[in-house]
Amino acid sequence: MRSRMGALLWRAVLAGLLVCGVGLLPWLSHTDPALTVLKARSADRDATPEVLADIRAQLGVEEGPLRLLGQWLAGLPRGDAGRSWISGADVLPAVLEALGASLLLMAVASAVALVTAVGVCARTLCLGARRRLEGRPAGGSGSAVLAALPEFLTASVLATVVGVQWGWLPALGWYGPQWTVLPALALGLPAGAVLGRLLDDQLPSAFAEPWALAAAARGLPGRSIARKALRRCVPGLLPNLGLFVVGLTGGSVAVEQIFDIPGLGRTTLQAAIAQDLPVLQAGTLVLVALAAVTTGGARLAARLLIGPALRDGALHTLRRPSPPVRRILPIAYGLLLSGVICLGLPRDPLALDTAARLRPPSTTHPFGTDALGRDVLARIAHGALDTLLLALAISALALTAGVLLGLLPRLSGPLVDTVNAVPPVLAALLVTAVWGSGPTTPVLAVTVVAWAPLAAHTCALLRQERATLHLTATRSLGAGPGYLLRNELLPAVLPPVARHALLRLPGIALALAALGFLGLGAQPPSPEWGLLLAENQPYAERAPWAVLAPATVLAVLGALAVTAAGGLRRPRPRWQSQSLPRRRRRRTADAHVGEQRSGQAELTGVGTGAEMGAG
Repeated sequence: MRSRMGALLWRAVLAGLLVCGVGLLPWLSHTDPALTVLKARSADRDATPEVLADIRAQLGVEEGPLRLLGQWLAGLPRGDAGRSWISGADVLPAVLEALGASLLLMAVASAVALVTAVGVCARTLCLGARRRLEGRPAGGSGSAVLAALPEFLTASVLATVVGVQWGWLPALGWYGPQWTVLPALALGLPAGAVLGRLLDDQLPSAFAEPWALAAAARGLPGRSIARKALRRCVPGLLPNLGLFVVGLTGGSVAVEQIFDIPGLGRTTLQAAIAQDLPVLQAGTLVLVALAAVTTGGARLAARLLIGPALRDGALHTLRRPSPPVRRILPIAYGLLLSGVICLGLPRDPLALDTAARLRPPSTTHPFGTDALGRDVLARIAHGALDTLLLALAISALALTAGVLLGLLPRLSGPLVDTVNAVPPVLAALLVTAVWGSGPTTPVLAVTVVAWAPLAAHTCALLRQERATLHLTATRSLGAGPGYLLRNELLPAVLPPVARHALLRLPGIALALAALGFLGLGAQPPSPEWGLLLAENQPYAERAPWAVLAPATVLAVLGALAVTAAGGLRRPRPRWQSQSLPRRRRRRTADAHVGEQRSGQAELTGVGTGAEMGAG
């Protein structure tokens, strides 16, 4: 009971700090909120001292930020979130209306993501049901390409091609269910690909567990075993699924901008830019509350799915058997990416040739030219150095912070929920207010939120690994916490979390690109990839190569990350050492499986009652 009260108190403190930080945005950025509000209300009106003084009096700015924040908090118990500084309308109805639009979009996008995730791991489920997973190499290049597609680029292509040119679905506005299809596809496809890869990474371990062997020996249908293996792996991914849900609600700013959707992310961004504090604070508070509710639902669902096995320490470790790695794929993708960079580096990315505007690919310009006649290959190659180095550095920092904080679930759980409730765009605005604008702003903004999914994944895996039978046996033999952490917990958790970090490497590059697309990242004439996509998007119909070239390079980066992550495996145990001859290793493995099957009655009871779920 104390731990729950402490967690609730810690969550409330973090939410209060976030809301207070948002409320101090104008003062942190050293800007005059009266001037910002005047520009938002009427850009043509002169900012005379009298006009600014009148606006300050209307807003109550002269009373100070703490007085304004206290008045706003005092009205919340009465359902009064204040009035908008821009429109003068009540804040709460507008925020709730935006939340309704975002929740509808989130629900449809989540359905698309779940269907995509099942499609990504369908082959593993089929092979596992037939007991044919042994020796299957780790793949996933197709899902990696799908996960690496920029959401804003996918949204632009769908809106232009499907909505405008083909006329199959509406491309702009928010007037009914059919208006949700295209933005839901843009949001759900990449998210589903990432979730599918994470699930596909754990399924082979579930099919290799003793309960699955015992179930197959008893003659259970393969379809039933596949369903129970899926149920076995889902609890470890539920925290990340909750993070995706909140991210789809508040982090879909670029998609909402493209499709003109009045969602919560877009409303919060507009309020932050205009420094409309009542709307910004209410939107942030709603996102934090949504994150808390989603996390609580994910934890409850995990407990219902796993059953008493988590409490009784009756789980089996989900350490994946080391499959043969397709080393040719990462080498091929790496050579392809390196070749593009090497070919483009000798070229000048800033050279203008207005007579060669929007030229198609040729021997002179292999990737064509942009609207100013600059060579696209040169700009991609020079932008790759900054984008890749920044993405690698952020991924390393996120992995380190995620694992360290994941080891402290009571501290990091509420912190993950609060950080995930902050859209990267809002984080960029807060970082800009504190540190000022510059090339480090998008890096800091993405770093602030990039560790949260890895910490949630670490917490979920540790929670299940601590409930395993072998850890209970090792603890009963006198092993201390330090030994268990070094030799059992970290070796079981680090490989899948490291693969998760590599899988998110293109996503970090996309987050940097999205900030550049929204004008919060690199500024012209920088060849950063996000800025390339933003600059060339208006010419996607006339010169699709200017957009497809950087998008293809991003897809190659995603395929390289996933195929390289397939080689991150825990070293083989001593009884499977590579020094043993192949026949001896087979005999040892067969003996190990025989020992597992010898306790079939006991294992069947554990699997069917605790892990497989009775009924």
